[in-house]
Amino acid sequence: MEGTSFLKEPVGGKSVVGKIVDNITNAIINGELKPGDKIPTEGELSEAMGVGRNSVREAIKILEAYGVVHIKRAEGTFVSQEYDSKMLYPILYGIILQKDSTNQIVDLRKVIDVGILHLAVAKLAAQEMPAHRLSRIEEALERLKVEILSPEPQVKNVHDADVAFHMAIVDLTGNTMLQGICNYVDKITRRSRMMAMDQIISEGAVEKFLEMHQKLADLLKTCDSSQISQIVEEHYQYWANVKE
Repeated sequence: MEGTSFLKEPVGGKSVVGKIVDNITNAIINGELKPGDKIPTEGELSEAMGVGRNSVREAIKILEAYGVVHIKRAEGTFVSQEYDSKMLYPILYGIILQKDSTNQIVDLRKVIDVGILHLAVAKLAAQEMPAHRLSRIEEALERLKVEILSPEPQVKNVHDADVAFHMAIVDLTGNTMLQGICNYVDKITRRSRMMAMDQIISEGAVEKFLEMHQKLADLLKTCDSSQISQIVEEHYQYWANVKE
C-alpha cells in the first residue's frame, strides 16, 4: 500500500462517494494508477480512506459505468486500458443540464468541426489518409441530396443522411475519440437538429442547405483550409437559430 498517496487524501466536502471517485480519478490523471493497474481492494480503500465499504462500492460502480475501470470477477478491479465513449458522459450531461444548453452545444460542435476539418485536410494533404476515402463523402452527399430533394422530404430521413455525411468527414481523421464525441453530440442534439431540418424544408432553403454541404466536400477535395472557419459558421446558421 506504500506509494498510494491518493488513499491518504481526506474525504470531505462533497459527498463521500463523490470524493472517493475524485481520489481514484485524480490518481489516474496523476499517474499513480496507470492503465491496466489493479486498484486496491474494497476493504483496503475503505480502511485507508476511513469510509464505509458501501460508499467504496458505489464509487466503483460509478467509475465502471463511465468506463474508467472494469471488474474482472475473482481477480479484482482494474484501470481501463482503452478509450470508451462512456467516459464522455459526465462532461456532456453537464452541458445538457446547463441553461441555454442548445447554444452552448452548437458552439461546442462548431469548435469541434473546425478542428476536425483542419485535421482531415492535413492528413489528406500529407497523404496519411487514402484519397479514395473521399468517395465516402461524395456518396453521403448524394444520399443527402436524394432525401432532401424528394417530392415529400421526411425530416427524419434528411437528418439521418446529414448525420451520416458529417460522420464520413469525422472518419477521415481516423481518430476514435473524435468519432465518439461527435456520435454522442449527434445523439443529444437530435431534437434541435431535426427542428432545424424542418425549418430549412419549410422555408424552401434546400438549395442553400446543399450548397453549404457541397462547400465542405469541395474544401476536402482541394485541401484548402483557408475557408474552414467561415464555412463552418455559415453551416450552422439554421441550427443556431432554433428555439426549443
